[in-house]
Amino acid sequence: MNKNNNLENSVPLCVDPDGTLVKTNILTEAFLILLRRNILFVFIAPLWLLKGKSYFTQQITNRVDLDIHSLPYNRKFIGYLQEQHEEGRCLILITNLNDKYTRQIAEYIGFFDYVLTSNDHGKLKQLKDSFGIKGFDYAGNLRNDLEIWQHARQVIPVNPKSSAKSTIRPPPEKTTSIIKQIFHRWYRDIKVYLHALRIHQWLKNLLVFVPLITAHQLTNIPLFLQTTIGFFAFSLCASSVYLLNDLLDLSVDRKHPRKRYRPFAAGTIPIKHGMLLIPALLLASFGIALSLPGKFLAILGTYYVLTLAYSLWLKKKMLVDVLALTALYTLRILAGSSTVFIVSSFWLLAFSLFIFLSLAMIKRYSELIGLRGPFEKFIKGRNYHISDLSTLKGLGISSGHMAVLVLALYINSEDIRVMYTHPTMIWLLCPLVLYWISRIWLLAGRGKLHDDPIIMTL
Repeated sequence: MNKNNNLENSVPLCVDPDGTLVKTNILTEAFLILLRRNILFVFIAPLWLLKGKSYFTQQITNRVDLDIHSLPYNRKFIGYLQEQHEEGRCLILITNLNDKYTRQIAEYIGFFDYVLTSNDHGKLKQLKDSFGIKGFDYAGNLRNDLEIWQHARQVIPVNPKSSAKSTIRPPPEKTTSIIKQIFHRWYRDIKVYLHALRIHQWLKNLLVFVPLITAHQLTNIPLFLQTTIGFFAFSLCASSVYLLNDLLDLSVDRKHPRKRYRPFAAGTIPIKHGMLLIPALLLASFGIALSLPGKFLAILGTYYVLTLAYSLWLKKKMLVDVLALTALYTLRILAGSSTVFIVSSFWLLAFSLFIFLSLAMIKRYSELIGLRGPFEKFIKGRNYHISDLSTLKGLGISSGHMAVLVLALYINSEDIRVMYTHPTMIWLLCPLVLYWISRIWLLAGRGKLHDDPIIMTL
């Protein structure tokens, strides 16, 4: 038993950090941080890549410092490595990229003996030159490290996409590597992907049906189907931007008390899946929109550009962020009008402006009130201060009450007498909206409102 243990501990265990020790790709994370600082790097990066992967990596690492402590680590696998370390096993981190981040990770974990960097020579050559064939054990991702495993003594698949036993092929020497242990996948549930797409946020896009409802055309089947197509076009477009926003905000979200549990921040969905879904959803959105009037397509394009601008810049600007959110809500109503060739009335647009501004204020107010005390440091980047709470509350409540005033004036206008037989009955809407907007602000002041007022509204 002791001889076996001594033999086991004499063979080094080499670990690839990406997708194994850390539930993400480290270089990709750094590149996304670079894009968040300046989106124009997306045009410069291909020129770096033409000079080789090492040059590309060097340019990124020279410009970006990662917060190593906040990365989504594979805690179960780290526990296993800790046990190996306590038994006297030599543990080595190996990377084929610049070792800046890898060394920082090794220092943070605390029990790795060495860090090996293969650069452009390849990890397999580095391992064979250092330890010889069958002179090392290897833990890594199945798809990326299959060739290495064929030359390892023992292998530890981490997050494999299929059975490791059926996927590892015999090496040229006709011998097989022994699978010592498998650490199974940490992302398998479709619900995680639906969470990333923020399906619940699609409810906002029901606003495209408002012009149809106010024009009393909801039972018109052709118009209803047209609007439904518009609903899905907006929803897919919105999800595309949500994914982009989450990828660009990874480092910030991980420091947030609640947003750190988002799928990409928590590492439960690979970043590359998000990068593939973003263009796919966008193309699907505009592909669907091609069947609708040209005006709808123009509004959808405006919505996408404004949402993108909000994610990259506008959300960092005081008050500009809430005005942008208000515009995004209102664009949905305009899109609904364009889908069925119904002109939105002055009353509807005026009511929308004030009610959506109030909801946007609630969103920002709730975020601020939830970050008081020990979490105040997370306000950085939003250009607001805790001292702004009373101002935001005053602006938001007054805007909500202005919406009620617009509704009251509409009910008393000549337009409504043409539309309804008993217009006085609609007066019941005024106290209902007044109660709703006042109650939601009271709950926000007590800190009982979710960051997203849509959830509270539901």
